[in-house]
Amino acid sequence: MRSACSMARRVAAALGVMGAAAAMAQPVDSSRLDYRLQARPLAAGSWVIEGAVDDFRRGNGCNIINTAFIATAEGVVVINTGPSLRYGQQQRRLIERTTGQPVVQVLNLNLHPDYFFGNQAWADRAPQALAGSIAGMRAEGEAYADNLYRLCGDWMQGTVATPAAATWTPGLQTLGAHRLHTLRLAGHTADDLVLIDLHTRVAYVGGLVFADRVPTTPHADFEAWLRSLDQLQALQAAGVFRTVVPSHGPVHEGPRGIEQTRDWIRWATSHMRDSAEAGLDLVELMGQPPAARFAGWAAQPAEWHRTLARWYPVYEREALPLRPATDSHP
Repeated sequence: MRSACSMARRVAAALGVMGAAAAMAQPVDSSRLDYRLQARPLAAGSWVIEGAVDDFRRGNGCNIINTAFIATAEGVVVINTGPSLRYGQQQRRLIERTTGQPVVQVLNLNLHPDYFFGNQAWADRAPQALAGSIAGMRAEGEAYADNLYRLCGDWMQGTVATPAAATWTPGLQTLGAHRLHTLRLAGHTADDLVLIDLHTRVAYVGGLVFADRVPTTPHADFEAWLRSLDQLQALQAAGVFRTVVPSHGPVHEGPRGIEQTRDWIRWATSHMRDSAEAGLDLVELMGQPPAARFAGWAAQPAEWHRTLARWYPVYEREALPLRPATDSHP
């Protein structure tokens, strides 16, 4: 039997093999710490600020998230604030230049750091999130900051983890011509906020949907995630929304991202279960490539290795008789 120390060293080495399949980063200016954010129109009064389809790294300023904003007759709604104070400041200037309107709401769709680490720049607008997300931001914010300072370096200057200041209650609100429906789903995290603009038929789905990128899973409940994807696809099929803005991956129309994410979850969970029942250890599994259809996705193999490190021990425990698993997964 391998020693625990030997296993730990081998896992660490496997996790270090990252980023080989990463997509091209956004054209940031590292010398000036300028994200070069651009607002791309999506629909009437709606813009997305696209991040790199990639993994966190200094070369892209750790900007891998799509943020967005909606300009209504009653003010602007901002969706996610990015990975750093500097991002939030540059985002705010871009929104002011683009709309010339005051911001009335700032929403963080979940607890992950690139959703809320720009909140410092929006402190006077009291960013809001679901109650569970706020609790997670408070509990894990300092650890997120340590990790991003290590990964992103100077891009994080002055950034302090700043959880959302107020609790958001899902429902329907009307701002000018925009009827904005927010709903609480779960699976990517315990609290996943989704915003659907019924006027433009654009859905801002946060981390529930990934496109052309391996999903992140540290807070996953896979069964709940699959149910949420089914619910989103039913809404899309009913014509409630057409355009999908994932937090990670290209904006797209139709069910592409939903179907990709569902396919990944089903394959990953089945593969981990089958491998555990066959007696493979974690490092052996990390040495195997994912299914060929996922090979070209961004953040591969890094994100798959992180999923294995987090979840495979759960499947191994379940595969052993008389040792019940304690984590939730299908």
